[in-house]
Amino acid sequence: MLYVEIHRLKKRGFNISQIANELKVSRPTVYKYLEMTFEEADNWLSVSYQKVRKLDSYRDWILAWLEEYPHLSAAQVKDWLIERYPDLTVGDSTVRMYVKELREKYQIEKEVKVRQYQAVPELPMGKQIQVDWGQTKQKTKEGQLIKLYFIAFVLSHSRYKFMWWLDRPFRVEDMIEAHEAAFQYFGGMTEEIVYDQDALVAVSENAGDLILTSKFQQYIQERKFQIYLCRKADPETKGKIENVVKYIKNNFADSRVYNDLSDWNERGRSWLKRTGNHQIHHTTKKRPDEVHPIEKAHLRQVTQIHSYRSIYTESIARNVRKDNTIMYHSNRYSVPIGTYGNVPDNKISLLLKKEELIIYHPISGEKLAHHVLSKEKGKLIQSVHHTRKQSKKIEQIKISLLSQYGEIAGFEEFIEVICHNYPRYQRDQLLLLKESLTADKQICCQALSICLKNKLYSANDLREVIQELSRKRPIATKLDKSQLPSYGIAIRDLSVYTHLLERKQLNEPNSK
Repeated sequence: MLYVEIHRLKKRGFNISQIANELKVSRPTVYKYLEMTFEEADNWLSVSYQKVRKLDSYRDWILAWLEEYPHLSAAQVKDWLIERYPDLTVGDSTVRMYVKELREKYQIEKEVKVRQYQAVPELPMGKQIQVDWGQTKQKTKEGQLIKLYFIAFVLSHSRYKFMWWLDRPFRVEDMIEAHEAAFQYFGGMTEEIVYDQDALVAVSENAGDLILTSKFQQYIQERKFQIYLCRKADPETKGKIENVVKYIKNNFADSRVYNDLSDWNERGRSWLKRTGNHQIHHTTKKRPDEVHPIEKAHLRQVTQIHSYRSIYTESIARNVRKDNTIMYHSNRYSVPIGTYGNVPDNKISLLLKKEELIIYHPISGEKLAHHVLSKEKGKLIQSVHHTRKQSKKIEQIKISLLSQYGEIAGFEEFIEVICHNYPRYQRDQLLLLKESLTADKQICCQALSICLKNKLYSANDLREVIQELSRKRPIATKLDKSQLPSYGIAIRDLSVYTHLLERKQLNEPNSK
């Protein structure tokens, strides 16, 4: 059928490249079939099928992998074969040619993603480690997708790699633990470590002035290594670790089934040993596991145990609930208002210290809350500092209202009764009251009198009375004394004030 299709497209005017692209085969294959007659092609295929090839025994496995995961590379296929059959020895070119022929025969196209990098000078031994983070989605045995997170390390000279996986986002303590594990795996540490601008490492970078997270700054001071923080959108500076992260995602993690975290990390170590650190590096043309023993002699020695381990081993992760509390031993403990939705994946860290529960931010390590452990069940342990501070705002609104309308008799009483009747809506009632009292002051005074007389203690009632009076008296008129309540504001005649001024001038003859 391939022979027939190639000749059919040639007769339609397709060139060699167009035929190869259309049928997903190589150009040499097109040339080969075009030079043959039908009988020659049939005889050639018959002879080739009779040849016994080294990978024919594994053909069904390889074909099944390619059909289910068309993007697999020949390097991944080889790694999967060796993982399943440890005694198998086969060359890279053999696997590559076999996979290529299966793709052409069964029309299995491979997606190729290309990313451009800039070459950088090689660094001396023991000079630098590059670090970066990544995440993948893996299928479980049950067919569910879960998200996994990893941190990767690579020695810049030998390209010797290390990775550490978690089933949740990394915290500063996790990152420090991974560093310690990497140093033990490498057999030492370098003078400099290169990082991306990650929130676990740095708070900000202001024109080269780094502001690091407090815990990581303390770790650097203890371990005494220099850090280099890459600029944003600058992958070339840490191109080695970029390639490692891509290598881990596309070779080790891609299409691999997840069982549990311990098994996943163990399989990762095995992958590093047989593939990640054993395959010849395309740039150096050397195997990392052969260069590493030489570079190891140039690494700085590290102590076996780091002081941070006694801290983060006691750390517990908890989810922040929508009501800004966390659950611990059937009790709810409060965190500051606004914590929910403002921490990664709404997870925080708990630290138990005797009879105390200390809650930390998962990245910055900032202390969020401190509670005494409750021995009861089903209780809410809430700090007064974690509630909305409405009382201060309410008092400010009261003071503002009294300063403007306190001269109206009965106004203070009206406010106090409203606050008593509407404890949950004090602020709303007072704001509505403040808005309603912007009308004519005489009408407001009269409306307040009516509400007090009829015991209508509500800002809504006062607003409706003011609106009704304003509708009946759209033009401001002089207030009749008979309309004022007995405890209202006394309106005096202008002659009273004139008389008072004249008496004052008589008593103070020298005044101007």
